[in-house]
Amino acid sequence: MLRTFPKGGVHPPENKISADKPIEILPLPKQVAIPVSQHIGAPAKIIVNRKDKVKVGQIIASSGGFVSANIHSSVSGTIAKIDKVFDTSGYRKDVVIIDVEGDEWDDNILKSNDLIKQISYSKEEILKKITEAGIVGLGGATFPTHVKLAVPGGKKADILIINGVECEPYLTSDHRLMMEKSSELMVGTQLLMKALGVDKAIIGIENNKPDAIEKLTTLSKGFQGIEIQALKVKYPQGGEKQLIKAIINREVPSGALPIDVGAVVHNVGTAFAVYEAVQKNKPLFERVVTVTGKFVKSPKNLLVRIGTPTMQLIDAAGGLPENTGKVISGGPMMGKALNSLDAPVAKGTSGILLLSKDEAFRAETKACIRCAKCVNVCPMGLEPFLLMTVGERKIWDRMENERVMDCIECGSCSFVCPSNRPLLDYIRLGKNKVGQIIRQRKSN
Repeated sequence: MLRTFPKGGVHPPENKISADKPIEILPLPKQVAIPVSQHIGAPAKIIVNRKDKVKVGQIIASSGGFVSANIHSSVSGTIAKIDKVFDTSGYRKDVVIIDVEGDEWDDNILKSNDLIKQISYSKEEILKKITEAGIVGLGGATFPTHVKLAVPGGKKADILIINGVECEPYLTSDHRLMMEKSSELMVGTQLLMKALGVDKAIIGIENNKPDAIEKLTTLSKGFQGIEIQALKVKYPQGGEKQLIKAIINREVPSGALPIDVGAVVHNVGTAFAVYEAVQKNKPLFERVVTVTGKFVKSPKNLLVRIGTPTMQLIDAAGGLPENTGKVISGGPMMGKALNSLDAPVAKGTSGILLLSKDEAFRAETKACIRCAKCVNVCPMGLEPFLLMTVGERKIWDRMENERVMDCIECGSCSFVCPSNRPLLDYIRLGKNKVGQIIRQRKSN
């Protein structure tokens, strides 16, 4: 019997339209706008100036603290200016704008496509290379990878879990990585195992990707300590706590982290980026992005340089359909609508989803009928209807007591609500406010 997590969850239409589309390299843009905050934590500090010449892979902003990440140039050319632009979050953020002039890479990067399987680095050297390369979680959370690998004193990891679930509808970039970069992914997993000091890793993949399961299962026989676990399809199985429960049946307590139960979770995209950083000296300056939608002329999985305008990806997929009602960065459940198609691709950009006006239409919000569907589907065991109510009334202490900070923002509650209530919208607002209160309390 296939494993899954037991509490809550939904089954939205999968719509994996681009699952069989091989990764294509998007041509270089004429100009990139590279955000200096592409990760959870402190923004990186810009270390270049206008009119400076840069190469691909050259550091342009250094980590702003332990929970931060280096930012590298994704192109070669001249720094046009340092400015603020609307990013995928909808806010104006600091960027380094570079005029593209050719494609000259940093001399230390190995451009060969040959697989380097032999690991010749120590744990400390691996961590150093990951830190320098600015690797962050590519599943969407963008948590700096080196921070996750720095296990706090008094805690110990005994297993590494690699997230190949990609449960978000429409998105297929992880699926294509597993199919086309499977050997590199396995070596990246071994590098993460060595950095953590564990001898076991499990790659979890939902069974709507049988080709990836078969390919990695066969390949894993040549990599000691790595297993492949097929999982029953259920959203949001890609959540860390849900994946840990599904694969190793350990419950991460409220307010705790995966390391508290001996597990560390990384995305398959992150594992591949770690391979390139350690074995090829290649910083994180490009990633695979799915461009998709039911009315998109030519859905694609594109290898894109960080800082590329979103519109260039849409053009590569056949242009903006006339009936487009909304463009989302990410998937339909957890993604966020873009307010500008000039917003640059960032490290956390997993997909660009184009919805029609009918698909994007929000029906009229009605009164809660106390059906408890939102409670039944919440994978964290919360009461979304209550959280929205106290959020509307700005009762922040009650919201904190009702464990709003445990919400993983999966959107399952909004998905099933028959009254079309914007549950997740209010919960996100409440999380933001309660988080501010908690940080303020800790600083006093």
